[in-house]
Amino acid sequence: MIQVSGLSKHYGSQVVFEDITFQVGSRERIGLVGRNGAGKSTLFRLILGNELPDGGQISIPKGYQIGALDQHISFTKSTVLDECCQVLKGDAVYDQYKAEKILFGLGFTKEDLDKDPKSFSGGYQVRINLCKALLLEPNLLLLDEPTNYLDIVSLRWLKGFLRSFDGEVVIITHDRDFMDSVVTHVMGISRSKLKKIKGDTAKFYEQLLQDEELYEQTRLNQEKKKAELMKFVERFRAKASKAAQAQSRLRQVEKIGTMDSLAAQANLDFDFQYKDTPGKILLEVDDLSFSYTGKMEDALFKNLKFHVGKSDRIGIIGKNGKGKSTLLNVLAKDLKPITGNMSFHPSAVLGHFGQTNIKRLSDGNTVVQEVASANLDLSNTKVRNICGTMMFEGDLADKKISVLSGGEKSRVMLGKILAGASNLLFLDEPTNHLDMESIESLSEAIENYPGAVLIVTHSESLLRNTVNKLVIFHEGRADFFDGTYDEFLEKIGWESEEEKVVEIVVPKKDKKEVQKLRQQTIMERSKVIGPMKEKIEKLEKQIMTLESYLEVKNNEMTEASSKADGKKITELSQEISLVNKKIDELFLELSDVSETYEIENSKYEDILKSLE
Repeated sequence: MIQVSGLSKHYGSQVVFEDITFQVGSRERIGLVGRNGAGKSTLFRLILGNELPDGGQISIPKGYQIGALDQHISFTKSTVLDECCQVLKGDAVYDQYKAEKILFGLGFTKEDLDKDPKSFSGGYQVRINLCKALLLEPNLLLLDEPTNYLDIVSLRWLKGFLRSFDGEVVIITHDRDFMDSVVTHVMGISRSKLKKIKGDTAKFYEQLLQDEELYEQTRLNQEKKKAELMKFVERFRAKASKAAQAQSRLRQVEKIGTMDSLAAQANLDFDFQYKDTPGKILLEVDDLSFSYTGKMEDALFKNLKFHVGKSDRIGIIGKNGKGKSTLLNVLAKDLKPITGNMSFHPSAVLGHFGQTNIKRLSDGNTVVQEVASANLDLSNTKVRNICGTMMFEGDLADKKISVLSGGEKSRVMLGKILAGASNLLFLDEPTNHLDMESIESLSEAIENYPGAVLIVTHSESLLRNTVNKLVIFHEGRADFFDGTYDEFLEKIGWESEEEKVVEIVVPKKDKKEVQKLRQQTIMERSKVIGPMKEKIEKLEKQIMTLESYLEVKNNEMTEASSKADGKKITELSQEISLVNKKIDELFLELSDVSETYEIENSKYEDILKSLE
């Protein structure tokens, strides 16, 4: 059991938290909540000893082991399995099966276990670190956003693991449904103080609201009493007969002291602008198939058919890496399908929030310039109001994109969506980097939006609250399901999907024959992927050139703005918009070519490995 008493932490003049006290009891699973920047991750670092408090103490029993999800990636072993198993000590080194069980639960296949951990995407590398933390079987698990990068299937597995974990857990996650399904207690940091209650997040926030209402009522009563006392003092302090009583009242006022009013806390206020449409069907999808290689046998989805009504809410769900984001990019015409077509209603206006869109924000632009680029007809006042809505008030709107965190960039992209009126929204994991309060605001905005929404999300609560239809990636294909998420779970459910392991079988040959095959394979690889490599280098060079040119134009824009040269500002805005559009097109092309290059190169590497 860990005991924390009188803990304080400051960064300069900023008070993160002050004089907080709590304990982690036996077998407690605690959800740690609070707004972004409230100090949740800081508290974890203090418990782990990675930072020192400014006051108070943390008491940890001797021999009590703490395991934590390390967001820092540093691998030393050549295979995923070896990387995970290195944390096993003593007799546990023979428990390799435990690592395999956890890795399979987190979405790895049998084939993945022998691959280099550095060859996986950032999301899967974090999963490897999560496996190492779970494999330690410590007394206390500290998990900071373990749900990031996990798909629904892995999330459901992790829920079961944590419920049965024989120890204590403190977990930070923006996924309220996940937290409520796991925890026994909720502990929150609010206004630099900490409160812990037994129960779920709904009970915690209800109690927090009651406490703040009680505080405010007490403060108002106190102010009223002080005003009445001061009225007596002012009236009678000059009269000799009442002077003693007036002084007594004044001392009472001084004893009462002062209760500061609670400062208003900023909330993200999502309000998607809607453009009216007469169309009942905004999008018809017919016989849609896509493959990065252009071959039907490699297709991520085949012959997909559905339509999007003007008020539909369609959730796109499935394991990571199966094609959910790709489907949105195909529907948005960022990628070209190999079969089928998409017919948009003439009045359909699309707003697209995607993972690749965030990556293509221009580092040289300010927040206000990025939001303005989404709609050149908006006034500067309106643009800055949108920036303020996304918590970039005043001078914060003039920050460069290059200095923003991932969460801040996500808010900029959402601001760009808000800047343009639409009637069809494509949202790819919009809840990443948002805190619980902001996710609730986004969920309400989606419910209230008069138009249609297609959303990729791993949040089961968001699916339950908003969608009425689904596109499901499972069993190696994508299917349309006309029903809610709960209806899907009841009628179909998530299968325990075993990935097919494709083995390259090479007949036994003599040494000369094998050498000849290797040479032929190397020549064929060079012929196939050589042009792709040249194309990648050419695209990267074009992007660098355009980005340098864009920087010049942004500097000219700054100068024109300082001179209030309206004509020049208009010209530069149009030119900057065109250059940004060209850079986006080149990035998409680079993404496609790079993806194909990786797939083809991996195939040849497997063949060459089998010929060793």
